[in-house]
Amino acid sequence: MTKTFAIDVENLTKSYGNKTVVRDFSIQVEYGKIYGFLGPNGSGKTTTIRLLCGLLKPDSGRGTCLGFDILEDAHQIKAQSGYMTQHFSLYEDLSIIENLDFMARLYFVENRQDVVKETLERLGLTERRKQLAGQLSGGWKQRLALAACILHKPRLLLLDEPTAGVDPKARREFWDEIHQLASEGMTVLVSTHYMDEAERCHKIAYISYGDLLIKGTVPEVIAASGLTTWLATGENLGQLAKKLQGQPGVEQIAPFGRTLHISGANAKVLAKTLAPFQKSKKITWEKGTPNLEDVFVQMTGKTNGVR
Repeated sequence: MTKTFAIDVENLTKSYGNKTVVRDFSIQVEYGKIYGFLGPNGSGKTTTIRLLCGLLKPDSGRGTCLGFDILEDAHQIKAQSGYMTQHFSLYEDLSIIENLDFMARLYFVENRQDVVKETLERLGLTERRKQLAGQLSGGWKQRLALAACILHKPRLLLLDEPTAGVDPKARREFWDEIHQLASEGMTVLVSTHYMDEAERCHKIAYISYGDLLIKGTVPEVIAASGLTTWLATGENLGQLAKKLQGQPGVEQIAPFGRTLHISGANAKVLAKTLAPFQKSKKITWEKGTPNLEDVFVQMTGKTNGVR
């Protein structure tokens, strides 16, 4: 274990009854980086994040978070962490400023009023400060929730699917703020189903039903998948998709407007299958590059959650 990393854990395992939710999980996260966790629903992402920061105690394994032992020093870790849950959890019958003042009191924030004012300004909430939280739209609730997480200036920020149900503009503004926080030294762990959000993380990890299948930068994860993708552009692509379904080497078929993405892990078999179809003059073919969504679908297809 080393203090070089904000998080440095080995072989974390957590079970509930006969079900293993996290299995032999090991990872290192650098300070000031954004680490994304991807995987199907119920795959253990939230449990993993809670284990990494001492919110849950593993059945086995060891590690450190922010330099503290996750088994012995959970209280110190929690005091220096901000946790934004998937569902809005602040008081809807309190105003924005009342919610933030309450959270500041819980964290014993010094110069509380000044800090609340600064946080309101940072998240663009000043003009709405007297509005009840329950009257806010999804995007504004998201800003308030983030404000409540960062007003005590945590070193670690935990985000559990933070932008679910939020419009694209609010999502972009949210991520701009997350990157600003990371540039100031905050370490961020985030679980997400949005591929464009995962691509904004410095590194990602794919978890499937308790197992860590792959981790690294987005280009590293895509390269490691071994996927080959062809792009077919033209007319009657629906008929082409039906003909290719279940053919050797064809693992994924995804329409994007007038283009069909055909992917598979065995490049030679896929090329042999597509060769007869590429003789058609009505369809243009070109070699494409797999994207993160292709990898996500491939990974999900290999597992079914049965233990």
